Amino acid sequence: MFTGIIEEIGTIRQKLPDSMVIGAKIVISDLSCGDSVAVNGTCLTATRVSNDSFSADVSPETLRLTNLQALTIGDKVNMERALKLEDRLGGHLVAGHIDGTIRLIEKKMAAESLILKFSTTDELSRYIIKKGSVCIDGVSLTVVDIVGHIFSVCIIPHTAYQTTLFLKETGYLANLEVDIIGKYVERLIQPVKQGLTHNFLTEHGFA
Repeated sequence: MFTGIIEEIGTIRQKLPDSMVIGAKIVISDLSCGDSVAVNGTCLTATRVSNDSFSADVSPETLRLTNLQALTIGDKVNMERALKLEDRLGGHLVAGHIDGTIRLIEKKMAAESLILKFSTTDELSRYIIKKGSVCIDGVSLTVVDIVGHIFSVCIIPHTAYQTTLFLKETGYLANLEVDIIGKYVERLIQPVKQGLTHNFLTEHGFA
């Protein structure tokens, strides 16, 4: 698990079809083979750790659902080590399992803050609510507004410049993980929803 608080911006050193090498300083300070690192919000397992980088394998499913497939040598990525039980939960609970990509359609400044507007799918937008949490490229953010499948987030200067988000331009595809709690709630109430048939309502005097 992660919190969506970025610790470091890393650099892609090497990119292969099923693995990558990422330059880092902070996240490798206590990293061991087998440990998890969120890269642009995607949970990856370190397979090799050196004094200035680490390697990670990337599955076909991960490449299909994330923007990692588009990365090239020299690209910058957001990174966060896995949460420890005694750590502060500064953002929100993030699994590191990307639900899909979203497109940046508008970027503007409001005073000192950065406003980003994204377009998502109907399938994912149902999990996004005003003032709720989303994780975009590994960054825990609060939803300012949502209309249909378009939503916006407001990013304070500190967060913007401690992450790669301030570098992105319209058209960029970002990784999105919706709030995991919403998905669990939906799953739990599915049996109830499926049981609300017309016959059920009639039998109980509601139709």
